[in-house]
Order: sequence, then structure tokens, then C-alpha cells
Amino acid sequence: MRVSRRLPLGEGETARTACAPGLLRCGVEEKTGQVLTAAVLAKRVGWAADLVSGMAAELLAEHWNAADVDALASGVDAGGRALPSKAWMALRRLGWTAAPPGGLRVNDRIVRMAQEQAGRLLRSVKWRADVTTAVLKTWPAEPGKRTAREWDAVREAIPGGRDLPSGVITSRTRQIAAFQHKHGRLPAGVFELEAAPHSAGMLLLSACDRQQATIGRGDDPGRALLRLQLPTRPDPQLYKDWTWVACPIALPPTIPPGALLHLPTLRVHGGGVRVDLAYTHAVPKARRSGHTVALGVDWGLNTLLSAGAVRLHDDGRITALGAGSMFRAAGVLAKQHRLRRESEHLHAKTDHYQRLIAQADTHPLTGKHAILADEIQRVAARRSNLNDTLASSAARWTVDQALTAGASVIYVEDLRSMEARHMGRTLNTRLSQQVRGKIVERIRHLAAETGIAVVTVPARNTSRHCPRCLVPLRHRKAPDRPTTPAGNGPCARTGTAAGRATATLEHGSVSPPAA
Repeated sequence: MRVSRRLPLGEGETARTACAPGLLRCGVEEKTGQVLTAAVLAKRVGWAADLVSGMAAELLAEHWNAADVDALASGVDAGGRALPSKAWMALRRLGWTAAPPGGLRVNDRIVRMAQEQAGRLLRSVKWRADVTTAVLKTWPAEPGKRTAREWDAVREAIPGGRDLPSGVITSRTRQIAAFQHKHGRLPAGVFELEAAPHSAGMLLLSACDRQQATIGRGDDPGRALLRLQLPTRPDPQLYKDWTWVACPIALPPTIPPGALLHLPTLRVHGGGVRVDLAYTHAVPKARRSGHTVALGVDWGLNTLLSAGAVRLHDDGRITALGAGSMFRAAGVLAKQHRLRRESEHLHAKTDHYQRLIAQADTHPLTGKHAILADEIQRVAARRSNLNDTLASSAARWTVDQALTAGASVIYVEDLRSMEARHMGRTLNTRLSQQVRGKIVERIRHLAAETGIAVVTVPARNTSRHCPRCLVPLRHRKAPDRPTTPAGNGPCARTGTAAGRATATLEHGSVSPPAA
């Protein structure tokens, strides 16, 4: 059952760590042989998760300040030694300890999970603190409309601000402006602007060792066995209130048979135990240069994605491979917009009911308000699931197009800084609610499986040149078709997807591929 922690790699291969969802359907208490149903198992995992989240919440509340976050982010302790990469070890080096409520007995690994969860959250807030501080230092005269000089000033003040999407700065500015409108002054920093984050109820088993949890494969490569200690009561008083439970896991087909399994993260959701299975496996290494076949991907509103492949020949010529293709998801997008309108309607009714109810708990509309609030959550879940499905399908289609064309690199237009303005309320909303970021993330994930590099191309001026001859275009109406846009370049404009790939292969440089 013991698994080697070393992954053998061949020439041209690299190790890649990914995560796949799973489910704990049952368990067996090793000492008594009692079979635990999914409901009982979820209850016991929930008891352990509550203990961990309670200790993590106390740690967060105690160290939610600029001095402690800066000390953790500095990477060194009081003696000048480098802090460990694991969050729980770094917190212990700094002397930030946690303890269960009085009278409860837990082992040290439970405390580790609480420290790991709190440490990760405290490390992540450092970036938000730097952005907030920079926005406050360069607070504009008109928060709703920065001048070009004010944009340059705030980007210079933020570490790495030149590559930061403008939407992040805008949203942070709106948050600060709302605080100023409410309190009549600017906040001192992010720690006054935001309360300590909620500590989620989960078990980060990666912070444990074999004394708390183990995982390994059996004879069947499609199954694994997770062993962990769980409490037998919500308030364990003695160490004997913790027992070993063996939980078989059916591995999803996305995990290769030879992948190295890591201790997962457990979460209680919907009466069951969800498992985030982390694994490491060998994949082809993506090349940084020497690409001869590329796939260019362009975004659209009604046609979500357009793709075209090109080939770079030895003599410097670039030819297009086929006429390109499109990913159409009109039905899914229509459903997405219908759910958006339904959500907006529900929020409007809920806000109206809240104004009528005010502070009266016995108001006749209280019951209807609660029903609408639950319906809002259900609609939000449907929208989230629909976006996930759409992103997965679009990413799978894009990578399949690259594999079919034999492309070793995918070029995607970087629209992170795009702001939908001055296009009408409906069109602005449709543009701002596209799942572009999620699609690019999934493309990177799937492309890494096959050794294909993914490069984001700056969007600025990408539509100003003909995709075939790179001559600047001047968009104008055709004389015989006044309602049809057209370009006046020396060759027909066949689409910007292949054009961006052509321009990058011929004149541009390839950025390092995404991991």
C-alpha cells in the first residue's frame, strides 16, 4: 500500500500536479469493523472540520493586521532565517500557535491543519493589502474617472501594476469609495476595509503525516484507500475518542494509473464528503521556442471562439491550414442570459421586500423574503455550473483543434483589462459576464496534458492590421453594402485568429509557456 514519493520521468517529460474531484461513499472503522454510511462519515468529517475551522478563525482574528501579515510575507523570522514554504511550519516558526477550545482533546495534526488554513489566507491577503495601499496613496480626484496620469501613478505604485488588469484597480477603487461614502473618510488599509475572511470547513490533509492520514493504491489501479483519524463525537475529550477509518475511493478516469497520489482535501457538501484528489504525473514538456505550427484563438460575442491554424515554413513563408473554425454556443449563452435576468429580477424583489420588512422580524413578508433568498442561491448555483460546463467545453474544443492541426502552441488574446463601457446596458452586461478568464484557465490546464504551450497576446492594436499581409486597415462601410463593415487592405480579411498566430510566428517573440 505504500507509494513511492518519487515520480520517474523520461526524456522530454516534466512533472505536473493537478487535482480531480472525488467522493467518499462509505468507510470502515478499523478497530471494530463497523461500516460507516455516507451520512455517518459526513457527520464525523464535519466534526473534525468544525474543530479545524474554529481554531483557524481564532488565528485569523488574532493576526488580521498589517504588522503580522508583513512579517509572514517577509519570508524571514526574527532571527533572520528563511521561513518554511509550508504555511503551518512558517506560523510555528513565528510563534503563532492555536489550541482547541477548553476541555477538548485533539492531536497535533489537527492543529497543523488549522495553522495551514490560516497561514494560506494570511499570505494571500498581502497582495490585496499592497493594491489597496497603492490605490489609497494615489487616490484620484474623481474616483469614477481616472485621468491618464492618475492611471500611470497607481500602476507605478502597485508591484507589477503594469500588467495588472484595470478591472482589478477599478473594483478596489469602488470598494474604497463605498467605505468613504459610508464613513466620511478613507480607510487606513485593507484590514479596516475588509473583515477577517471566513474560515471554510475543510480538512487540509496535506499538512498531516502518516500519524493522521495515509493514501495509497491497491491492486486495482482505479481505486485508492484513504485512512484517517476521525472523532467519534463532536467534543472529543480523550485521544480514544479518535479512531482510524478506512475509506475506499473510486479514482476518476482523469487520474492516470501511474500518477503519484497526495493526501487530499475533504469538504462536507450536500450531506456527503467531497474529496479534492491531488496527484502528480508525467507530461510532455512544452517548448519555449521553435514552433512551426500555431493555433490562434479569437474571442467573439455571439460566436464565443474562432480559431485558425498557420504553418511557418523553412523559407519564412506562412500559410494558413484550412479556413478556420468556430465554437458556437448560442443555446448555452441564451440560457446564461435568461438566468442572469431571472437573478436580477429576484434580487430586485428581495431588496424591495427587505426595505418593507426593515427590522421587523414578525413582518408578513419575512417568509416570502426567505423563500426568494433560497431561490437566489439556487439560481446562482445553476449559473455557476453552466459557466463551468461552458468553459470546459470551449477549452476542450480549443485543445482538440490544436491537436488536430498538429500545433505546438496556442495564442489567445489577453482581454483581462477589457472594460465594457458606452455600448448600452445589455451589451455591456453581456461583455462583462463572459467566462473568458475561466476558459483560458481550462485551456492552460488541458494543453499542459499534451505539452502544448499557451501564450497570451496583448490585445492592443490586434485589429488594426490585415491578418495575412499585416498592412494597417481602415474600417469603413462597403460602397455596395452600406450596412456591412469591411477592410480596405490588399487581401481579404479572413479573421483575426489566424492573423494573430501569423503575426506572432513571423514578427513576434514567444513568451514562456504556461505551466
